[in-house]
Amino acid sequence: MTDRQLTSPPRNATAAPVRPAAGRGLVLAAAFVCAACGLVYELELVALASYVIGDSVTQASVVLSVMVFAMGVGSLLAKRLRCRAAVGFGVLEAVLALVGGTSAMVLYAAFAWAGGSRVALVGFSLAIGVLIGAEIPLLMTLIQRVSRRDAEGTVADLFAADYVGALVGGLAFPFLLLPWLGELTGALVTGAVNAVAGAVLVLWLFRAEMSARWRLRLLVLNGVVLALLALATALVGDFERAARRAVYGDHLRVAVRTGVQEVVLTGRPSQPPDLFLDGWLKVRGRDEHRYHEALVHPAMNGPHERVLILGGGDGLAAREALGYGGVGSVTIVELDAGLVHLARTDPALAALNGHVYDDPRLRVATADAFSWLRGAERGRYDVIVSDLPDPGVTAGSKLYSLEFYGLARRALAPGGRLAVHAGPAARPHTYWTVDATLRAAGFATTGYLNGDPGRGSARGDRGSDRFRNGTATVPEEGFLLASASGAGPRLALDPGVPPLRSPLAAELAAYGRAAERTRVTGLDPSTLVRPRYTR
Repeated sequence: MTDRQLTSPPRNATAAPVRPAAGRGLVLAAAFVCAACGLVYELELVALASYVIGDSVTQASVVLSVMVFAMGVGSLLAKRLRCRAAVGFGVLEAVLALVGGTSAMVLYAAFAWAGGSRVALVGFSLAIGVLIGAEIPLLMTLIQRVSRRDAEGTVADLFAADYVGALVGGLAFPFLLLPWLGELTGALVTGAVNAVAGAVLVLWLFRAEMSARWRLRLLVLNGVVLALLALATALVGDFERAARRAVYGDHLRVAVRTGVQEVVLTGRPSQPPDLFLDGWLKVRGRDEHRYHEALVHPAMNGPHERVLILGGGDGLAAREALGYGGVGSVTIVELDAGLVHLARTDPALAALNGHVYDDPRLRVATADAFSWLRGAERGRYDVIVSDLPDPGVTAGSKLYSLEFYGLARRALAPGGRLAVHAGPAARPHTYWTVDATLRAAGFATTGYLNGDPGRGSARGDRGSDRFRNGTATVPEEGFLLASASGAGPRLALDPGVPPLRSPLAAELAAYGRAAERTRVTGLDPSTLVRPRYTR
């Protein structure tokens, strides 16, 4: 919108049912509510896209950039509606309420039944952006009709209401809507609030500008929109259950939303469970031992009285460490207390991890691994096992940074070892970037891959491989064994290693040679301010 448009003289004031000052306040209140709803729609798309697609930075960039562009388009298109601003704004808010309110539901449906949601994400970002962009020009026209105050002051007031509303919406989403209502219901309720705010403004304050026919049309339109939103809200529970069955198959056993992520267990009662975190395969029960034995046992070759596990709230890495008689204590640092509770209390998952949470040698710290390491005692741990989300995930990049490994090195005892899950072997650039980062932090490293290509381990590739209707493709995994003293640690197993189910003992040397064949040289370390991991 141009300066000339904003400063154009107002038309004759509308015969409003309230005094001009009160009418002005009502328009500003509507701007406040609409701005709050608009920002909730944006955050809802970012949050759900990060969950179903992954990589929160990329999804936030796509949603915000597309939406801001679309808002400019909407502002230009709104010029055609200024001659009938009241009707235009009423229709606009009803459509925005329906599109924005159902956006999360449609996006999740595209993910569950179509296997992808990028097209839906861009489409909703464009549609919502165009509709939000048209709001301010129409509200500017309406407020000038109800009040004769100077245009410059009106612009300042309108944008102030818009910005404050955005602040309230931005804070309400994570602290009220998301924890109390969830993503789907929160979006639907926001749409209902949006529809009511727009309808009340135009059907009461500006009713004199509209014919009886248009008033009836807007009443019917808003009634239909509110009825659809109410129906969708009533069906949210059934919808979520159907969507989970579409994603995970018919053998869904447990699905809980913790304060950190969605945790799902699937599988037949007679089989070990599969564990999913935010929709991505974390543990495949029938062969998870291949992953966890390869992660833990090479690091246990040497002193191992005190073991620290970063992540691993499922208890499976702890199960392997506690199999050694010389282990005096194991500490798990896990952000998600809900996952720990499930691993402790769910019969199937507790059986899979050997009921490790009943072992008196085990203690749990509920904390972010990075923050916890900053306060950890220097030189305390003989072994540190990093069982964390893949480094290609943006949210987990700091847990594979130079700074993070510097903190881990400080917590290691002299001669201690650090075992790192470095992501799927199919991404050698990411794998060897982890290696370069460890070396920059002062570690000597030895790499190894586990399993046969195509058979894989128990850990899913968050970047590409989805579990759909009971099948999953699980890639070969890459690991790094690091030591802060001497040359790269030798790949060998401790003489006191407990019985293994995988061929790790016989094939460990071959795993090391397989990793070396994928080496990528000349890579820079990843830092907090310059993450270098790609998906």
